[in-house]
Amino acid sequence: MPQPPVVIKFFAPVVDTTINTLMQVIDQQMGRGVRQLKLLISSPGGSVFHGLSAYNYLRGIPMEITTHNFGSVDSIGVVLFCGGQRRLSVPQARFLLHGASATFRDGQLEEKQVEERLMGLRIDVENIAKIVAANTGKSIPDVVQAMHDRLTLNPQEAQTWGLVHDIQTELFPLGSQVISIQYQENRQETQRKTTRGDK
Repeated sequence: MPQPPVVIKFFAPVVDTTINTLMQVIDQQMGRGVRQLKLLISSPGGSVFHGLSAYNYLRGIPMEITTHNFGSVDSIGVVLFCGGQRRLSVPQARFLLHGASATFRDGQLEEKQVEERLMGLRIDVENIAKIVAANTGKSIPDVVQAMHDRLTLNPQEAQTWGLVHDIQTELFPLGSQVISIQYQENRQETQRKTTRGDK
């Protein structure tokens, strides 16, 4: 009888603590010999730096990873979602693509600093577009335009777009090990909890 899959429920923004926790959990599972993993994602997005790092990590490790949108996958969350070789969505969900932004906390900026920030944003947009294009079959200019247009897709549209392979209501079978990653903004911490799918 095959083992039920290990499931990680990522119900969190893409920030340093949540991505660090996600990679630690995956490392632990690889150490146990797990080679197949399902990553459930509902995320408002967050840090481009951490999203790109997580995508490259997911695609670079010797694991078969399925991602499953169970709510909303927005912004850099779409890049995290693309980390799955197989990508699923529940019927009632959404995807949002938009451009990168920068927060200025430095007060006054010199011209060179503004140019540096702008160049960084352009590279972020290019990297995001490359990832989405590589996983959907769209051209990079088409993805960049979709980001500028703040494209929102329902699951059926995302499937037509090539972002989603299949639409499935069931998230995981009975008996699956479920590891939850949640972020509590008011306490500035990430919680990790392991449960069984049959409870």
